[in-house]
Amino acid sequence: MKVLVINCGSSSLKYQLIDMDGEKVLCKGLCERIGMESSMITHEANGTKATTPAIFPTHTEAFAEVVKKMTTGAGKCINDVSEIDAIGHRVVHGGEKFKSSCLITDEVINTLRELSPLAPLHNPAGILGIEAARKVFGNIPMVAVFDTAFHSTMPPKAYMYAVPYEWYEKYGIQRFGFHGHSHEYTARHLPELTGKTAFRAISCHLGGSSSLCAIKDGKSVDCSFGFTPQTGLPHAARIGDIDAYIVPFLMNEGMTMEEITTAFAKKSGLYGISGVDSDLRFIEEAANAGNERAKLAIDMFVAAIVRYVGSFYAELGGLDYLTFAGGIGENSATVRRRVCDALDVFGVKIDKEKNANVHGECEISAPDSKVKIYTIATDEEQMVAVKTYEYSQSR
Repeated sequence: MKVLVINCGSSSLKYQLIDMDGEKVLCKGLCERIGMESSMITHEANGTKATTPAIFPTHTEAFAEVVKKMTTGAGKCINDVSEIDAIGHRVVHGGEKFKSSCLITDEVINTLRELSPLAPLHNPAGILGIEAARKVFGNIPMVAVFDTAFHSTMPPKAYMYAVPYEWYEKYGIQRFGFHGHSHEYTARHLPELTGKTAFRAISCHLGGSSSLCAIKDGKSVDCSFGFTPQTGLPHAARIGDIDAYIVPFLMNEGMTMEEITTAFAKKSGLYGISGVDSDLRFIEEAANAGNERAKLAIDMFVAAIVRYVGSFYAELGGLDYLTFAGGIGENSATVRRRVCDALDVFGVKIDKEKNANVHGECEISAPDSKVKIYTIATDEEQMVAVKTYEYSQSR
């Protein structure tokens, strides 16, 4: 069975075609600057990778070019789109409506539109991709795989807010949790690494967007994200946790809601504190050069991670595994070391030499650590493919 995985942004389209017999990636690529001048597509298959200019007024033209790349030339990996058995779309927010993957229908698309206010930066782009894919791929079954679904196992004490209960009933105000594909990849992969299916783990997905997930026996029991992807840890340029009363205070000071929400989404987080960049690599360089605000941004990021780990440790009743994934989680030896050093009270001890020489997935805990520490090269596209395959097989 061949599954095409789609992850759409408002001006981008990531794709992978995966043969589920062995989970082999047949091709993958990225369409960029959709709807802008100087669009381009990067396509990789058969050991070759090429970036070529293109004209993509909409996602529909981008999908048409993806088909062309998959079926002709050096990047050819199939003869015809009829060889694709199913298409899996990554959808960020399923709200309370979708707690598992589902077949995409007109009704599903309409419901996703209703949920768009919960993830205004993500869901509308996902809908664009779904509608464009329908035009290009016709009747090939399409499955929506939700980022929030993995966290549907959180108990009420974890997902409820202490607001008037009728807000939950009327508006669906609750904590949802995101990065579900990454955290579920970790939850499924740990038994393969350790041979154990009963375990307590804290999964740290750290990158442009960051979150922690408490996992017990493969299921999510808590997550640092909340009602929207703006919450939890400080993100690259998004705010993370704050006192809700900051909003009315700023409005009383003369700021508009649009100004506040724009600042929360684009001018906050690591960028807002450091004033340097939203990329931690540049913030670390600035900190090493003596920039105090850059140092503060890293201090706050590490402190927030440690705060959540401590909370989840207590919630889980102990800890067997601590994992790091994502662009920062896999590549920042500094963040991993500082987090683990702060967790020494829990018996978390990192092997500093292994940590400094991480390449991909490996164990980086010291021999006397009570908690096993791993870097995990999560593959969210593969997770979407697996969930699409599992849904298709269950029909």
